[in-house]
Formats: sequence, C-alpha cells, structure tokens
Amino acid sequence: MPRNDVADVRNLPVPDGLEGERVDAALARLFGLSRTRAAQLAADGHALLGGVVVRKSDRVHAGSWLEVTLPDVSPPPGIEVVAEPVAGMRIVHDDDDLVVVDKPVGVAAHPSVGWVGPTVVGGLVAAGYRISTSGASERQGIVSRLDVGTSGLMVVAKSEYAYSQLKSAFRNRRVDKTYHALVQGLPDPVVGTVDAPIGRHPGFDYKYAVMKSGKPSVTHYEVVEAFGPASLVEVHLETGRTHQIRVHMAALRHPCVGDPLYGADPTLAVRLGLERQWLHAVGLGFEHPGTGDYVSYSSTYPDDLQGALDRLADGALAGR
Repeated sequence: MPRNDVADVRNLPVPDGLEGERVDAALARLFGLSRTRAAQLAADGHALLGGVVVRKSDRVHAGSWLEVTLPDVSPPPGIEVVAEPVAGMRIVHDDDDLVVVDKPVGVAAHPSVGWVGPTVVGGLVAAGYRISTSGASERQGIVSRLDVGTSGLMVVAKSEYAYSQLKSAFRNRRVDKTYHALVQGLPDPVVGTVDAPIGRHPGFDYKYAVMKSGKPSVTHYEVVEAFGPASLVEVHLETGRTHQIRVHMAALRHPCVGDPLYGADPTLAVRLGLERQWLHAVGLGFEHPGTGDYVSYSSTYPDDLQGALDRLADGALAGR
C-alpha cells in the first residue's frame, strides 16, 4: 500500500504459503524488498515474530504474528529515478507481490537516455509504492513495457520473487496480452496472424521494421468493427518486441491511426482529434506469482481514443 511517512510499522500474520521460510526470504516476499535489505532489517532488530526479535536465518511459521518496521521508500543509491507524481495513472491492483497500473499516454515505463518526462517507476516511487530492485537499475520492477505513446495495462513487480516469476512468464509466453488498435482501412483477411521477424530499422533511430535479421515476432489480430476509413482490431501478442503491433500492422499496409512514424495518414488523425497512435493495452492475464491463481485485469479506453471511435461511429467522416 502507498504511504507518505518515513518509517512504517506493519503487523500481519504469516501467510500459509510462507510456512518454514527464512525470515529474510519471507520479508522480501511480503514487502517487495531485496533479500539483502530484508536481511539488514532483521540484523537491525526491526523484525519481530510473536513479539520476539528474530534473526535473518530464523524460520517463520504460518499464523505467527509478524511485526516489521520498514525503512523509507527512497530508491537505492545510484538509481536515477525521479520521484514524480503521474497525473492520470490509475492503480488497478496492488498486493505484496505486484502492482498493476493503467498507464496514461505520454508516460514512459522507466527512465532512459534522452527521456525527461514522467515514468511509471517514478510515479510509483512518488506515491510510496515499494517495487523490486531486480533488473537494470533504471528499470526496477519492470517486467514488460509500453511505448510512451501507448496507454493501458502494465504490471510491475514489488518483490524479488515476483520479478523473477513474472519475467519468466513473459519470456516463455505464459502471459495473455490483449490490445485494441484502430488501423487504417479494413485488413484482409479480417482474422489473421503476422509471423514476421522484427529488428531495428537500419536507416532510422527509434524505428523498427520487419527484416530477416530481426527477432521472431508473432501477432494475432481480429477485426472487431469496421468503420470505412478505419477498423477497430483486437490484437493478441505471442512475443513482445518493441513497436511490434505498430510494425506488423504497417507491414500489412494498415498502420495504426495516428502513427505517422509507420506510415499513417496524418490528416485522418487530425479529423479524429488524435495526437498519438490509437493503441491501448486493454487486457492482461497471468498466473499470480504469489498465489498461483490465474488473474486478469482490464482497462477502458481513455477519452482521446474513445472520442475518435465516437466520431467514426457517428459517421462524422462520411463523404470526406
């Protein structure tokens, strides 16, 4: 849960799933700490089990009452994360292992060279959420990303265990990722699969292309509704390459509306009131690393995307 104070005392019973775990491992799982920081908490006397101070190597037992004084939520030294509140970023789900966010457009997943705007990581830190420190320093907790210009669902790991499990799930294609995209024209066939490798475009920075030397990439799509100048499609990804949907739809000659980088007609975007590509991560499902249960989350369209759809549905572009 988010918090604003410097120290935070937590009291809770040890879950059944942590029976027999070492104290440091249990603290890491429960509070999204690194194993090293959890061990230090125990060494400093900040972990009590049944009212008695415990060592990092002691074992916890289900149902025993655990009291822990947590440190502040500042990121570890050397991580260049700006703690900046992110307007419009909605928390869809939060527990001891992970947090699912609904990312607005104009927000990066994590800090990167040349990006000075808000990030999901920075927004979570500013709101007091603890996230995993696994992975590259600037990408703490991030197991998959969305483009700055793409909105929708992302999952961020809070514990080291959750990070490793989710990273493996994404890598081994055990995560259900559903997107909706508004593309130009009407794809033919209306249900299809694009199996084409994607790599960095040899002639342009920040652009990707279908190319033989690229990484295997598979996109499944189905037209949901046709509007004439554009069609709403549902997309399921097997892989998660950078710009994958945008590249594959452009390769079909049906680029995402509002995506001039990949060949979209800019005048159509203007007529629909769009200032970015029409692409939204509407669904996310996976096996929860803490419980083992399958969980799924959904997101509705933000106002700009819904507004563009409404204009199409109302026939505002008819005859133009």
